[in-house]
Amino acid sequence: MRIALATEPGRPEGPNEDWASTAVPASGLGGVLVVLDGVTPPLGDDGCVHSVPWFTARLGGSLVELSASRPELTLTEVLAASIRRTADAHRSSCDLSHARTPQATVVLARWDARRVEHLVLSDSALLLEAPDGTVRPVLDDRLDRLPPGTLASEAVADARARNKEGGFFTAAADPGVASRAVTGETPLAEVRSLNALTDGASRWTETFGAGDWADLPGLVREEGPQGLIGRVRELERADTDRVFLRRGKRHDDATAVLVEL
Repeated sequence: MRIALATEPGRPEGPNEDWASTAVPASGLGGVLVVLDGVTPPLGDDGCVHSVPWFTARLGGSLVELSASRPELTLTEVLAASIRRTADAHRSSCDLSHARTPQATVVLARWDARRVEHLVLSDSALLLEAPDGTVRPVLDDRLDRLPPGTLASEAVADARARNKEGGFFTAAADPGVASRAVTGETPLAEVRSLNALTDGASRWTETFGAGDWADLPGLVREEGPQGLIGRVRELERADTDRVFLRRGKRHDDATAVLVEL
């Protein structure tokens, strides 16, 4: 088994709100992958005294612990319990009903000698590569299916779409959103590698179209997760006219994880 991970903040002077970890038991049979992309609140308005990195570290730590130590729990149950545990850690000091209470996208995968389980919530991505090189992207495409203009205003997005029926869902304070995640499992023999990406790293495909999902695992295998992020940064710097980035951030926090089984 080979595991490689890289993460880089969008701004050197700012915090990295992504969070990633893997865990492998001493036996070497099986493992866990967790990638989170914290959601930056506009003007710091989220009703919480804690930072987004505090939230992603708490949620991520719980996801690793429960998915690795409680195999009898489904990944949906692991996410629900971790959201509840994290909410309980700051319920007494923060307004968890605030639409912008700290929250994150989630990629969670767990594998053993028989199968690979997966869970994706919001716009981070998981790629499952088969032994023959076929790549299956696991995506939660609710953001892409929103009516045009919904995300033009943060206030409108919060009122109409964020963690609401017909909108999109993130891991915040409500354990119930775990049931909205995209989940499934694949026989272990049908998976050669897993690639987990926050949207800052998946820009290589989704924003710039430098290659499709089928090309990405090979790139990461050859150049490593840091190589992918480096390529994204080059494309961002070259897009001086914002042909591709448009109104998006010049640089976003970017995280990529490779697991070769």
